[in-house]
Amino acid sequence: MARIAFIVANDFEDSEFRIPYDKVRQAGHEAVIIGVEAGKSLKGKKGTEITTERAVKEVKAADFQALVIPGGYSADHLRMDIGMVGFVRDFFKADKPIAAVCHGPWMLVEADIADAHTVTSFPSIKTDLINAGARWVDREVVEDGNIITSRRPDDLEAFSAALLRQVQNGIAPRLGAPLAPEATAARAPPMH
Repeated sequence: MARIAFIVANDFEDSEFRIPYDKVRQAGHEAVIIGVEAGKSLKGKKGTEITTERAVKEVKAADFQALVIPGGYSADHLRMDIGMVGFVRDFFKADKPIAAVCHGPWMLVEADIADAHTVTSFPSIKTDLINAGARWVDREVVEDGNIITSRRPDDLEAFSAALLRQVQNGIAPRLGAPLAPEATAARAPPMH
């Protein structure tokens, strides 16, 4: 069983929290709701109410196997907290899955980890991601190493499946990563 962190603030997109959260629990994993403060009641854009279980200052990336960043305006609030930004960056440094949907990839920009990765998002933050050095594509789900991104609620089945696959099987290969030297040598034309 894995422990998976969900970082959330007010104005989260309800389904982008609920569906991955439920899928994680149905798969037998522990889902932990983390906010700026512990025990704080949060409200989604459509009225879902949740309560944070832990404050970001009480946890560290080493306590978890993966991170989920729901969309909505939650990510915009969270990126203003230096502790939350550091928490996200620590998952990246530890090569653990980071799954961000819709506006969630804003946290990848703020944590300075979008650079040189292929990602997707809600179209309104496409320019932010490109300006941060990411390659933006319009796909249901993109797995580029340990970064998993999706666009909107319609993509949540594929998004959740990618997250659970990485938790179980390890991170995906980097997209566009250079080939290993032995692979390059094997593909080189014969010398005359």
